[in-house]
Amino acid sequence: MSKNLIHFSDTTITRLSPAKINLFLHIVSKRADGYHDLQTVFRLLDWGDYLHFSVNSEVVIDTSNIDSSNNELDSTRLCHQLLTLTGAESITTSIEDNLIFKAAHALLASAIQSKKLPLVKITLDKHLPMGAGLGGGSSNAATTLLALNEIWQLNFDQNQLIEIGVKVGADVPIFIFGQDAIAMGIGEELTAIDLPEQQYLILTPDAHVNTAKLFAHPKLQRNITTLSSEIIKNQCNDYVQTLTTPYHNVFTPVVTSLAPAVKKALRYLQGLEVQAMGTARMTGSGSAVFLPLDLSMTTDKALLAKWIKGAPCAGCVVKNL
Repeated sequence: MSKNLIHFSDTTITRLSPAKINLFLHIVSKRADGYHDLQTVFRLLDWGDYLHFSVNSEVVIDTSNIDSSNNELDSTRLCHQLLTLTGAESITTSIEDNLIFKAAHALLASAIQSKKLPLVKITLDKHLPMGAGLGGGSSNAATTLLALNEIWQLNFDQNQLIEIGVKVGADVPIFIFGQDAIAMGIGEELTAIDLPEQQYLILTPDAHVNTAKLFAHPKLQRNITTLSSEIIKNQCNDYVQTLTTPYHNVFTPVVTSLAPAVKKALRYLQGLEVQAMGTARMTGSGSAVFLPLDLSMTTDKALLAKWIKGAPCAGCVVKNL
């Protein structure tokens, strides 16, 4: 991620853990391993959570006695010794279930070696709603991987971190990649794409539909024709500001049929499309919806404030990272 998103204060590193949106989202096939092959374009936003990494260099753990034959157990024990996590108590009841801890554990499991590692306290300052399709948990995991790789001087490169990250979650790689991208596979095959500056009105209805339930839904379309990266790049005008065939989000009709609050929020944004000169849509598997804003109206703060005030749920205006 950009260096200007990082600042050091004595022994504390603070990093933005950004949200993402999907400009479209297709499922092209179901794989033999039960996962689905996807095609999407990810945009990273200048809005998200913040993670604070406080490093205690006075207290270190010597990993030279780690038993490599019992890597899983020892890396879990080591993770508990090295890390404390605050601010995530409402997300998971057990620290080991939190994606921040899982990311740290995966990093240590891949990097156990004779090294003296300092203790780190991670504080999560949560702003992104959970279950909104904005990638908050995956972004937290990726930010943890990037920061701890730096703090502990493990020297993994970006590709190695992506390989570690995809084991934690399918959306983790895009946040390690750190830029807008075309994504294929389960989300780990990334190709950078250069998109114009953009602002979005995002609404976050208080609704959540279980992702496993969505992927198993009989009406979910799973056979969208695969497009090459070159075609997706060349046709960006069909999904950046407006959304035209063949680009769409396969989860939208399923989610809106199961979650009335998402349907209501999306309809509200659709009523603003003519003025905004953009197409409202849902990100990921929901529940957040967003409307791209034409550049001509992004300085009209009074109008945007009126739109947010009139929305059926919480909303904000954000821009690309």
